[in-house]
Amino acid sequence: MQDAFIVSALRTPIGKKKGSLSSMHPADLGAVVLSATFDQVDLDPGLVEDVIFGCVDTVGPQAGDIARTCWLAAGLPEHVPGTTVDRQCGSSQQAVHFAAQAIMSGTSDVVIAGGVQNMNMIPISYAMLAGQALGFNDPFSDSTGWVKRYGNQEVSQFNSAQMIAEKWKISRSEMESYAYQSHQKAMHAINSGYFKDEIVSVGEFSQDETPRAETSLEKMASLNPLVEGHDITAAISSQNADASSAILIVSEKILKEQNLTPLARIAHISVRADDPIWMLTAPMPATEYAIKKSGINLSDIDIVEINEAFASVAMAWQKEMNYPMSQINPNGGAIALGHPLGATGARLMTTMVHTMKRNNLRYGLQTMCEGGGQANVTILENCS
Repeated sequence: MQDAFIVSALRTPIGKKKGSLSSMHPADLGAVVLSATFDQVDLDPGLVEDVIFGCVDTVGPQAGDIARTCWLAAGLPEHVPGTTVDRQCGSSQQAVHFAAQAIMSGTSDVVIAGGVQNMNMIPISYAMLAGQALGFNDPFSDSTGWVKRYGNQEVSQFNSAQMIAEKWKISRSEMESYAYQSHQKAMHAINSGYFKDEIVSVGEFSQDETPRAETSLEKMASLNPLVEGHDITAAISSQNADASSAILIVSEKILKEQNLTPLARIAHISVRADDPIWMLTAPMPATEYAIKKSGINLSDIDIVEINEAFASVAMAWQKEMNYPMSQINPNGGAIALGHPLGATGARLMTTMVHTMKRNNLRYGLQTMCEGGGQANVTILENCS
């Protein structure tokens, strides 16, 4: 099996609700990072053998194989195909995995992976509800096999986040403190210029607009819960957002032939699953599986990027893994930076690989909770 190398990792700034990217067509949003990739890397885009993008709620402007549409909207070679992946919140991390598998197997030498999402144009869960016009309440309850196995339990990320907080004994005030730190870390990263090498401007829009410098623990404590009787509020949840991200992955053969400089080697990829009703717990068993399978000890991992779908998800993972909190999401997470569903996986990886380069860190691990009770894990090794 041959190695797969990341030679470019870029993202747009992240747009907030009703923000700077709210009216931008997803194809044009995705085209920004694709075009920028070949502005920065001296490689003929015609050598790309596939474009694999993550996207969730693929309806309207996000339908019709958005990966292919983004590539064409960027004015890139027409002969290059594209395909769109939906592993829910981990879609673009899975896109990276599929790209890496193509390289590792020898099937391909150059693949670009990433994701795009405009949550202002297409609201979260729109595709889950689109079937109601056709007589389907949701994707699950009309399935006899599903009901036989899981009954009529509600499939809800909010319930899962609450269940996790209760099981791991994480209080609302602890989650608010975690969320506050996410905003503080993100603002520090922005003010320190940590994101400058990974962000591609969209016109004059060049800086993430989701972190809230003015937030406080007092403001967070004043919010009503999303579900009556629960502890989960908007302040301790990820933000809806718009963005795109792209990662160029190549074989060692291409590295040498094209004289490219790698950012990182993809040292491990895997995906595992857990109870779909609990939904958000899979990063824990998935991490344990990845550590065992890769032979890389968790103590050797210098940085972890875990998607902050909710504060309880990242905090429970930290408790279960007994991993240093200071090495988790050091530049803030989705609570501060937003969670543009289909783009988030590659956004996390982009931030992680640049952080590893900047701080000379050897190993980084990324994981995400995903709908259906799933979780991807990627381990990168720094090449810089």
